[in-house]
Parts: sequence; structure tokens; C-alpha cells
Amino acid sequence: MRLFFASFVPEEIARQLAEAQKALKGAWKPTRPDQMHVTLLFLGNVAEDELGRIQGVGRDVAAEVAPFTARIKGTGYFPPAGAPRVWFAKAEGEGFFELAEKLRMALPEFDDGKPFKAHVTLARKKGPAPRVPPVIFDATYPVRRFHLVQSRLEKTGPRYTILESFDLKGAKT
Repeated sequence: MRLFFASFVPEEIARQLAEAQKALKGAWKPTRPDQMHVTLLFLGNVAEDELGRIQGVGRDVAAEVAPFTARIKGTGYFPPAGAPRVWFAKAEGEGFFELAEKLRMALPEFDDGKPFKAHVTLARKKGPAPRVPPVIFDATYPVRRFHLVQSRLEKTGPRYTILESFDLKGAKT
């Protein structure tokens, strides 16, 4: 099972981000609005018998982190210099870092050692494509839960299935 923990962007914010995607030219593959999210921890391929333990970690971490406000800022690229591979919108919110760190600490075997950078992937470069000029957003939204997601890679792109949702400490859904 290919898994990751994520916080999905609300529909109204995803619509704003999708509007910015209209500026893409060349071989950029845009992220579908219903799949826009902040990855908190990518687990990769996980044996099914590990699922219960991983879900338990999600529940434990959610019980420790309070709901928070997220803000979507301007766009950027990975890598920031040279030929970009990913175009993204920067996400801010102290809770993102706290969730990512707690998940990494509880599941150290999945920590890739790279610093956590909260972002929403807007597009991936699949061939020659020009950079898109910077886009500035000032969108905020409440984060009250995060999810354990299974990703199945298909020819048409990834297909996501939410395996479990975790309400943050004291969040009312």
C-alpha cells in the first residue's frame, strides 16, 4: 500500500488555486483540485499488516494537536533555481509543522531527513515548459483534521482513497 498523511485544501481554496493553473503552458501536469493537499508525511509502500499501527499513530498525534488556521501564500518552485520539477503554493500554519514533526517522531522509519516545507503542489513538469510568473494568494482556512491516504498510481494519474480521517484535539466536525 502506498500511503501518506495529508491535510486537504477546502473546495473554495482549491478553486482559487485551479484558477492560477490556467497560466500553465507546455508540459506541466496540473494537480486536480480535488487532490490538492499539504503532505504531512509520505510513507511510501507499506505492508498491510502495518496499517493498524500507522492508523493508531494518526489518532495519537491528532489528540495532541489543536485545530489551527492555514494560509496559502505565493507560488514557488522545487528546486528554487535551475529547471523546476514542481510548481507549488506555499502553505503556512504552525499546526502543519507540529503535525509533521509528531508524525516523523512516531514513525522515524519513514522520515526522509529532508526539512518539512508545507506546500500544495499545483503542477509537475513532465517535459519542456516555461515557468509561470509568481502568483500571490492570501487565502485562509481552518484545519480541523488530517487524513491517512492511499495513493494508487494509474496511467491517468494518482487515485486517492482516504483510509481514515483524524479530528484534531477538541475539533468539532
